[in-house]
Amino acid sequence: MKIGVLALQGAFREHIEKLRALGVDAVEVRLPRELEGLDGLIIPGGESTTMGKLMAAYDLYEPIRRLAGQGKPVWGTCAGMIMLAKDIDASDQPRLGLMDIGVNRNAFGRQVDSFEADLPVEGLGGGPFHAVFIRAPLMTRAGEGVHVLARLADGGAVAAEQGNLLVTAFHPELTDDPRFHEYFLGKA
Repeated sequence: MKIGVLALQGAFREHIEKLRALGVDAVEVRLPRELEGLDGLIIPGGESTTMGKLMAAYDLYEPIRRLAGQGKPVWGTCAGMIMLAKDIDASDQPRLGLMDIGVNRNAFGRQVDSFEADLPVEGLGGGPFHAVFIRAPLMTRAGEGVHVLARLADGGAVAAEQGNLLVTAFHPELTDDPRFHEYFLGKA
Protein backbone atom coordinates (compact mmCIF):
# COMPACT_ATOMS: atom_id res chain seq x y z
CA MET A 1 0.00 0.00 0.00
CA LYS A 2 1.27 3.45 -0.93
CA ILE A 3 -0.10 6.54 0.85
CA GLY A 4 0.83 10.09 -0.04
CA VAL A 5 1.02 12.98 2.41
CA LEU A 6 0.68 16.48 1.01
CA ALA A 7 4.05 17.99 1.93
CA LEU A 8 3.70 21.68 1.10
CA GLN A 9 3.85 22.83 4.73
CA GLY A 10 2.48 21.79 8.11
CA ALA A 11 2.67 18.50 10.01
CA PHE A 12 3.40 16.17 7.08
CA ARG A 13 6.54 14.52 8.56
CA GLU A 14 4.63 13.24 11.59
CA HIS A 15 2.03 11.56 9.35
CA ILE A 16 4.77 9.93 7.28
CA GLU A 17 6.51 8.62 10.41
CA LYS A 18 3.21 7.22 11.75
CA LEU A 19 2.42 5.51 8.42
CA ARG A 20 5.92 4.03 8.10
CA ALA A 21 5.69 2.69 11.65
CA LEU A 22 2.58 0.83 10.46
CA GLY A 23 4.58 -0.69 7.58
CA VAL A 24 3.09 1.52 4.87
CA ASP A 25 4.99 2.98 1.93
CA ALA A 26 4.47 6.69 2.73
CA VAL A 27 5.60 9.37 0.29
CA GLU A 28 5.72 13.15 0.27
CA VAL A 29 3.49 14.78 -2.36
CA ARG A 30 4.32 18.23 -3.73
CA LEU A 31 3.54 17.88 -7.44
CA PRO A 32 0.58 16.43 -9.38
CA ARG A 33 2.67 13.58 -10.85
CA GLU A 34 3.43 12.38 -7.29
CA LEU A 35 -0.26 11.50 -6.86
CA GLU A 36 0.02 8.74 -9.46
CA GLY A 37 -0.14 5.22 -8.08
CA LEU A 38 -1.30 6.27 -4.61
CA ASP A 39 -3.83 4.25 -2.63
CA GLY A 40 -4.78 7.31 -0.55
CA LEU A 41 -3.78 10.83 0.44
CA ILE A 42 -3.48 12.69 3.74
CA ILE A 43 -3.76 16.48 3.80
CA PRO A 44 -2.08 17.49 7.07
CA GLY A 45 -2.57 20.31 9.51
CA GLY A 46 -0.82 23.58 8.90
CA GLU A 47 -2.07 26.97 7.79
CA SER A 48 -4.98 26.56 5.37
CA THR A 49 -4.58 29.89 3.57
CA THR A 50 -0.91 29.21 2.85
CA MET A 51 -1.66 25.60 1.93
CA GLY A 52 -4.35 26.75 -0.50
CA LYS A 53 -2.01 29.21 -2.21
CA LEU A 54 0.70 26.56 -2.55
CA MET A 55 -1.79 24.02 -3.89
CA ALA A 56 -2.78 26.56 -6.55
CA ALA A 57 0.86 27.40 -7.36
CA TYR A 58 1.68 23.69 -7.85
CA ASP A 59 -1.59 23.02 -9.73
CA LEU A 60 -2.78 20.37 -7.26
CA TYR A 61 -6.51 21.15 -6.93
CA GLU A 62 -7.84 19.20 -9.91
CA PRO A 63 -5.46 16.23 -9.55
CA ILE A 64 -6.50 15.80 -5.89
CA ARG A 65 -10.18 16.09 -6.86
CA ARG A 66 -9.62 13.40 -9.51
CA LEU A 67 -7.90 11.12 -6.98
CA ALA A 68 -10.87 11.45 -4.61
CA GLY A 69 -13.29 11.00 -7.53
CA GLN A 70 -11.62 7.66 -8.27
CA GLY A 71 -12.69 6.52 -4.81
CA LYS A 72 -9.23 6.78 -3.23
CA PRO A 73 -9.48 7.78 0.43
CA VAL A 74 -8.48 11.33 1.33
CA TRP A 75 -8.05 12.37 4.98
CA GLY A 76 -7.76 15.97 6.10
CA THR A 77 -6.46 16.78 9.58
CA CYS A 78 -7.01 20.29 11.00
CA ALA A 79 -6.12 22.57 8.05
CA GLY A 80 -6.71 19.53 5.83
CA MET A 81 -10.27 19.43 7.15
CA ILE A 82 -10.68 23.07 6.09
CA MET A 83 -9.31 22.29 2.63
CA LEU A 84 -11.75 19.37 2.14
CA ALA A 85 -14.81 21.34 3.33
CA LYS A 86 -17.40 22.56 0.87
CA ASP A 87 -18.07 25.67 3.00
CA ILE A 88 -15.79 27.74 5.21
CA ASP A 89 -17.67 30.16 7.47
CA ALA A 90 -16.98 33.81 6.59
CA SER A 91 -14.29 32.91 4.05
CA ASP A 92 -13.97 32.60 0.30
CA GLN A 93 -10.48 31.11 0.43
CA PRO A 94 -9.71 28.45 -2.19
CA ARG A 95 -10.51 24.88 -1.12
CA LEU A 96 -11.07 21.45 -2.58
CA GLY A 97 -14.75 21.51 -1.60
CA LEU A 98 -15.04 17.72 -1.70
CA MET A 99 -16.87 17.01 1.56
CA ASP A 100 -20.35 18.34 2.28
CA ILE A 101 -19.46 20.06 5.53
CA GLY A 102 -19.13 23.61 6.78
CA VAL A 103 -16.27 24.59 9.06
CA ASN A 104 -15.30 27.49 11.26
CA ARG A 105 -11.55 28.12 11.02
CA ASN A 106 -9.73 28.61 14.34
CA ALA A 107 -13.04 28.00 16.10
CA PHE A 108 -11.40 27.68 19.52
CA GLY A 109 -9.22 30.78 19.34
CA ARG A 110 -5.53 31.41 19.06
CA GLN A 111 -2.52 29.13 19.56
CA VAL A 112 -2.61 29.71 23.34
CA ASP A 113 -6.17 28.33 23.36
CA SER A 114 -5.03 24.95 22.03
CA PHE A 115 -6.13 21.97 24.15
CA GLU A 116 -6.36 18.20 24.42
CA ALA A 117 -9.43 16.04 25.05
CA ASP A 118 -10.27 12.35 25.34
CA LEU A 119 -12.96 11.60 22.76
CA PRO A 120 -15.17 8.62 22.20
CA VAL A 121 -14.92 7.88 18.46
CA GLU A 122 -17.48 5.76 16.66
CA GLY A 123 -15.86 2.84 14.86
CA LEU A 124 -12.56 3.21 16.72
CA GLY A 125 -12.32 0.43 19.30
CA GLY A 126 -10.10 0.57 22.35
CA GLY A 127 -11.66 3.38 24.35
CA PRO A 128 -11.43 7.16 24.00
CA PHE A 129 -8.93 8.76 21.62
CA HIS A 130 -6.63 11.41 23.13
CA ALA A 131 -7.06 14.29 20.66
CA VAL A 132 -4.68 17.26 20.31
CA PHE A 133 -6.37 20.46 19.09
CA ILE A 134 -4.08 23.25 17.81
CA ARG A 135 -5.86 26.35 16.43
CA ALA A 136 -8.46 23.82 15.35
CA PRO A 137 -11.50 24.19 13.12
CA LEU A 138 -14.97 23.02 14.11
CA MET A 139 -17.66 21.52 11.88
CA THR A 140 -20.63 23.88 11.72
CA ARG A 141 -22.67 21.84 9.24
CA ALA A 142 -22.83 18.22 8.13
CA GLY A 143 -24.63 17.59 4.86
CA GLU A 144 -26.49 14.53 3.69
CA GLY A 145 -24.25 11.46 3.69
CA VAL A 146 -21.81 12.91 6.23
CA HIS A 147 -21.37 10.69 9.26
CA VAL A 148 -20.04 12.39 12.40
CA LEU A 149 -17.57 10.11 14.21
CA ALA A 150 -16.62 12.25 17.22
CA ARG A 151 -17.97 15.18 19.19
CA LEU A 152 -16.63 17.26 22.05
CA ALA A 153 -18.48 17.22 25.37
CA ASP A 154 -20.42 20.34 24.26
CA GLY A 155 -21.62 18.54 21.11
CA GLY A 156 -19.25 20.19 18.61
CA ALA A 157 -18.44 17.83 15.73
CA VAL A 158 -14.68 17.26 15.32
CA ALA A 159 -14.38 14.11 13.17
CA ALA A 160 -16.50 12.84 10.28
CA GLU A 161 -16.51 10.78 7.12
CA GLN A 162 -18.38 10.85 3.85
CA GLY A 163 -17.70 7.91 1.59
CA ASN A 164 -13.95 7.82 0.95
CA LEU A 165 -13.36 11.16 2.73
CA LEU A 166 -12.28 11.48 6.36
CA VAL A 167 -11.70 14.64 8.43
CA THR A 168 -10.45 15.33 11.93
CA ALA A 169 -10.23 18.79 13.50
CA PHE A 170 -7.40 17.47 15.68
CA HIS A 171 -3.94 15.98 15.08
CA PRO A 172 -3.80 12.16 15.49
CA GLU A 173 -0.25 12.23 14.11
CA LEU A 174 0.93 14.05 17.26
CA THR A 175 -0.05 11.17 19.56
CA ASP A 176 1.35 7.70 20.16
CA ASP A 177 -2.03 6.21 19.23
CA PRO A 178 -2.08 4.71 15.70
CA ARG A 179 -5.84 3.96 15.61
CA PHE A 180 -6.91 6.84 13.34
CA HIS A 181 -4.16 6.03 10.85
CA GLU A 182 -5.21 2.38 10.97
CA TYR A 183 -8.83 3.44 10.41
CA PHE A 184 -7.80 5.49 7.36
CA LEU A 185 -5.71 2.60 6.00
CA GLY A 186 -8.80 0.40 6.33
CA LYS A 187 -10.53 2.73 3.85
CA ALA A 188 -7.65 2.20 1.39
